Amino acid sequence: MKPFSFLPGALLLIASSLASAADGLVALKSPLSAAATLDRLESLVKQRGLTVFARIDHAAGAASIGQTLRPTALLIFGNPQGGTPLMQCAQTAGIDLPLKMLVWEDAQGKVWLGYNDPAYLAQRHAADSCPVVANLQKALAGLADATLKP
Repeated sequence: MKPFSFLPGALLLIASSLASAADGLVALKSPLSAAATLDRLESLVKQRGLTVFARIDHAAGAASIGQTLRPTALLIFGNPQGGTPLMQCAQTAGIDLPLKMLVWEDAQGKVWLGYNDPAYLAQRHAADSCPVVANLQKALAGLADATLKP
């Protein structure tokens, strides 16, 4: 075996781990500003009878310590009817609940709406066959679509 012959494989493994850091993230481009996207999302969440637990403005947090961050905000919301069945399949899913959506502006000024795919969360918690996953996917996709409609 040549010295350091393992290095290319090790580097490939590290690179693939870094590349998959956003696995399970559904990211959709918004035609609206970050603030308008988040406001519309919050309004729709409330209209659909979901509870808004928090609206976290990460850019304001950065500003509070004298740092800058492009618009980045998180909306945390949910309903026990959606989350409880997933936790019944795998209690550890509670670390990823309530549901959340992130709105951010990238370096090119494009605005994005992102959320964790419930199928990815189910896989993460070894609950792939949990029957509620498809309903959660449908609900989040519908909420995202309604938020991003022009």
